[in-house]
Amino acid sequence: MLKQAQDDRRSGAPRSPLFSGSDISLDLGGRTILRDINLSVGRGEVLGIIGPNGAGKTSLFEVLSGRIAPKSGKVRFKEEDVTSLPLHARARLGIGRTYQTPVIPDELTVEETFKAARQAFPPYLTKYDAEYGAELVNLKVDADMPAVQLETLNRRKLLLACLLMRRPSLLLMDEPAAGLINSEVDEIDFLLRVLSKEMSISIIIVEHRIELLSTIADRVMVMDAGEVISEGLMKDVLADPKVHAAYFENVEEA
Repeated sequence: MLKQAQDDRRSGAPRSPLFSGSDISLDLGGRTILRDINLSVGRGEVLGIIGPNGAGKTSLFEVLSGRIAPKSGKVRFKEEDVTSLPLHARARLGIGRTYQTPVIPDELTVEETFKAARQAFPPYLTKYDAEYGAELVNLKVDADMPAVQLETLNRRKLLLACLLMRRPSLLLMDEPAAGLINSEVDEIDFLLRVLSKEMSISIIIVEHRIELLSTIADRVMVMDAGEVISEGLMKDVLADPKVHAAYFENVEEA
């Protein structure tokens, strides 16, 4: 799998989408939240999504992950239509999701959190799978530490390790650098490179830190008011007048 992805990159051969959304629209509370969104990501590819607050980025993740059903459109994973599948069913297929706020169970230790994740659904995993996940994200904390006492970076690592021990094919990551200092962002940067380029895990990432996306994203999609207004290489997107008008001017005013 990894060799094929590397061969495709060297040869310039197009990568067939591992995951895609077509003509996705969503209405909530009588308002149009998403309008005709199209996106795709190939195996081992990183698609970045940016846009001002209220652009619909998190709502799009709700649809892509299966937490909310779209008004119209289709979601496909490994050439199968998964539009009607709920979040837990998509997770079992290999679609992992992280959230902007890394919520940790208050009553569980780190070890108990891993155990709950291992036994969440079959096939049930062993403690060695948990050790694999922890090693992959470089999580080095005491197993008996209450998970709620972890700092933000280690909270993110713990939750990500619980996903990675299931060997997902796709990660939907909502602002993984939120609340982190620069050195911690660098660590997330390195981890995402390993996951995508060495392990061929596809990643769709919503992130406000342009500098992070500039280093890891193969392509970037810009959203505003529930629509895609620009897509392409980061340098081209940043030069797009529509992006400046919708995104950067709003950032400067905030």
